[in-house]
Amino acid sequence: MRYDSEENGRGAEGERPQPPSPLLPVQARRAAAWCLVVLLIAAVVALGIWLCVELSAAVTPVLLALLGSGLLGPLYRRLVAMKLNRSLAAGLTCAVLVVVVGGAGYIVVNALIDTGDQIIASLRQAAKDLSRHFGSAGTSLDDLASRSKELVTKFGGTAASGLLAGVSVVGQFLAASVLALLLTFFFLRDSGKAVRALRGWAPGSSAPQLERMARRGFQSIEGFMRGTTFIALIDAICITVGLLILQVPGAIGLGALVFVGAYIPYLGAFISGAVAILVALADRGVVIALWALGVVLAVQVLEGHVLQPMIQSRTVQMHPATVLLAITAGASVAGILGMLLSVPLTAAVTGVLHELRVHYAAGSDSDDSGPAASPASS
Repeated sequence: MRYDSEENGRGAEGERPQPPSPLLPVQARRAAAWCLVVLLIAAVVALGIWLCVELSAAVTPVLLALLGSGLLGPLYRRLVAMKLNRSLAAGLTCAVLVVVVGGAGYIVVNALIDTGDQIIASLRQAAKDLSRHFGSAGTSLDDLASRSKELVTKFGGTAASGLLAGVSVVGQFLAASVLALLLTFFFLRDSGKAVRALRGWAPGSSAPQLERMARRGFQSIEGFMRGTTFIALIDAICITVGLLILQVPGAIGLGALVFVGAYIPYLGAFISGAVAILVALADRGVVIALWALGVVLAVQVLEGHVLQPMIQSRTVQMHPATVLLAITAGASVAGILGMLLSVPLTAAVTGVLHELRVHYAAGSDSDDSGPAASPASS
């Protein structure tokens, strides 16, 4: 009887139905899961960009305040180290920001206004010379120069005729500037409170990691702003001196254009350098244009092989393809302002991702070393 019951049990086990096999292999299910994660991240990013565009009146001053805080953060910390009150140190730093940005803006705008007509006339002359030798390429450049002059004239006429519209635009600009300045003051003065609030809001034991990520992102913005400003100043001085030696007309305005364009990596330097070479070609001939090309190339070599490795390599590490894609995306979203803001924001995101990668790599190393170390210790 015992054997019969055992045989009946074994027969029942043999007749138990097997679980159905999965429709997709493991690799396909993993790929589907990753695709779902990527789509979810893309949806969140798209929603965030849409909200930033819709709330641009409030988002733009915040971003400008972050850039200003990153640029003048070392000055504020030095003033605090000199035993100054935090509010006084932040106020003095904001005053320096107003003087520096206002002075630089006045110099750049004044130089471009004084030499703008001369630069456009030189570009049109260069277009005629190029059209004589290369045909349609020069004609397109001539049309571009003519249309730029017409756009400037139309903008001036529109601003003069539509006074209310002009006042509205100026009012919006002034309101955004004042709000960005006030936010810069609060960001500098209350940075410690912001860190403590971040630690208080962090769920569970993630506060130290969130603080490291925030610090790393802000350090990337600081490094980009300080490094880019220093590099832009050196580029503008070197190219202006070279163009003055070559007696190229509008050299100061071209140098101001180089300084502004340096905040748009790669693309800005290419455009400003091309404009300087074309102006030299139109007014000073082929030989001086070749010398101007040599000056621009020498400055770019100095920037790419000496200045950027020395200044930005320790703080901002981004591949040129990443920078160009960020500039393109920023231009498609917010035009020139998006081009200016896209690279520092991308630098901050890159810093945060780098901190995450370091964190998870350290966690995996500790997980791997834990079981291996326990037999040796025993």
